[in-house]
Amino acid sequence: MRLRTALLATTLMAAAPVAANATIITGPYVDLGGGYNLVQNQHGHFANDPIPGQISSSQYRHKDGFTGFGAFGWGFGNGLRVELEGVYNYSEISHRAYTAVPGSTSGNDQSYGGLVNVLYDIDLKQFGIDVPITPFVGVGVGYLWQHYSPTTTAYMNGDVSRLGGTNGGFAYQGIVGAAYDIPGVPGLQVTAQYRMLGQTFSSGSYTLTTWDQMGKHSGNANFDDRFNHQFILGLRYAFETAPPPPPPAPVVVPPAPTPARTYLVFFDWDRSDLTARAREIVAEAAQASTHVQTTRIEVNGYTDNSAAHPGPRGQKYNMGLSVRRAQSVKAELIRDGVPANAIDIHGYGESHPLVPTGPNTREPQNRRVEIILH
Repeated sequence: MRLRTALLATTLMAAAPVAANATIITGPYVDLGGGYNLVQNQHGHFANDPIPGQISSSQYRHKDGFTGFGAFGWGFGNGLRVELEGVYNYSEISHRAYTAVPGSTSGNDQSYGGLVNVLYDIDLKQFGIDVPITPFVGVGVGYLWQHYSPTTTAYMNGDVSRLGGTNGGFAYQGIVGAAYDIPGVPGLQVTAQYRMLGQTFSSGSYTLTTWDQMGKHSGNANFDDRFNHQFILGLRYAFETAPPPPPPAPVVVPPAPTPARTYLVFFDWDRSDLTARAREIVAEAAQASTHVQTTRIEVNGYTDNSAAHPGPRGQKYNMGLSVRRAQSVKAELIRDGVPANAIDIHGYGESHPLVPTGPNTREPQNRRVEIILH
């Protein structure tokens, strides 16, 4: 979300609060990340190991590992995102447990492939929290190839077994994280996330070779689902896709020989009550109406194009909010001595912004009431 500022008189700047806004992506973006990959103990079933004709069960324990990914996605502007991701995972194998004879194991494995992720950005502003942080959750499905480098177990009785091969399977993941907007760089965010990545394997996935006192014999290894726990830091960049703001409307010179005198009163987001500075400006307008020839005072209320409610409901809500702001200014003018029958109020909602913006932008200078002395 882009916040555009414009120069106004000092009295107007004092009435406009500064807001911290979090980005809800609209349009294309790219995402890169990497971090720590922790693999749960992997349960396997091994044919012809250590005894030909029999099936044994044991576990591979993993040690250190890392993960990296790149993704291209599209945000729909309502918090929903869809992305295509390529991923690479690496993990060292440090031990094979629950074997008939103790031994030492060394090796590593890698997985690589692609997933389609569906994610949802949580807009904290809807809960009254205006910070440059956007939490998100998501799920993904895809296909990964799992490759075991020659992973060797040397047993204390002199036997040796070696696992290897590559096989693919269905993959799935759950994602939870948060994105932080980098100040001064629109569209760029730092992300932190946790992922639980699971993968299934087909029957007879990998080759197992054993050397023992009876010689060399081969079999295969089947694994239960594999689970990775990943802790990732990344960078995400959302491209600017909002259409350029429309050109300003041409200034229409009124036919009246005396130009109108205008005062601007600004409001906090989703509020219609007057600040102390706003009351000062209303008092100035009321005082001015007694010093210049005034036949009518026009009070027009406006909002920015963000809303406490989405869609058409939000536009209707903003229309009502603009009328309430105009009513607040009228009531203050009456308290300052202006006759009620000399004041006309109107509410225009999101139309006629003072500062053109993209959609769903909290622009302080558009949250205003105009007091026009005719």
